[in-house]
Amino acid sequence: MAQQLSFDLPVRPALGREDFFVSPANAEAVAMIEGWQGWPSRKLILAGPAGAGKTHLTHVWAALSGAQMIAAQDLPDADIPTLAQGPIAVEDGHLIAGDRAAEDALFHLHNLTLADGHALLVTARTAPHLWGLTLPDLASRMQGTLLTELRAPDDALLSAVLMKLFADRQLSPSPDTIPYLARRIERSFDAARETVEALDRAALAQGRAITRSLAARVLDNPGE
Repeated sequence: MAQQLSFDLPVRPALGREDFFVSPANAEAVAMIEGWQGWPSRKLILAGPAGAGKTHLTHVWAALSGAQMIAAQDLPDADIPTLAQGPIAVEDGHLIAGDRAAEDALFHLHNLTLADGHALLVTARTAPHLWGLTLPDLASRMQGTLLTELRAPDDALLSAVLMKLFADRQLSPSPDTIPYLARRIERSFDAARETVEALDRAALAQGRAITRSLAARVLDNPGE
């Protein structure tokens, strides 16, 4: 059987619900997103480490609810009353801590969205009490919002994340590569992403297929 070589192709993340692998590490969060119409006070905070799937689940929710999506740091320049006219997802809420204009904008968006009977989703790396918000009214509203968290990946989820990262890059590693990587790399989403990126670069530079032997070489010589 011919081996697939690596080509410099665009990365196209698959963001549909069917592309999101459910495991005990994220099952609660998935259930909350799918059951969004039952959120208390019509709002939810989705927290988790980088690469955990927050953006993917936000796209899933947007498809279910018809919501718009906006980065929290873009809120000061946004038309808040217009955004509040429907469901809205705000990504990376933790990044606006200390930015008074952005905190004010999120506060007003929160109030207007809920007053108009729509739903609000906010994503972040951590729970809101750790963000360092300086606007007391916003801090109290975020801390009073239902929180669901994406946890560090278990074995099944880590393997699925690796498969998805390869697929996003249109790569097909040999069958023994993913089980090998799942045993060797740090159990985190960042490590999975960085490993796939490194393997893609190595395979492209060497004109090789992605195999267990290439994976071992890359992991054993991370500086190459």
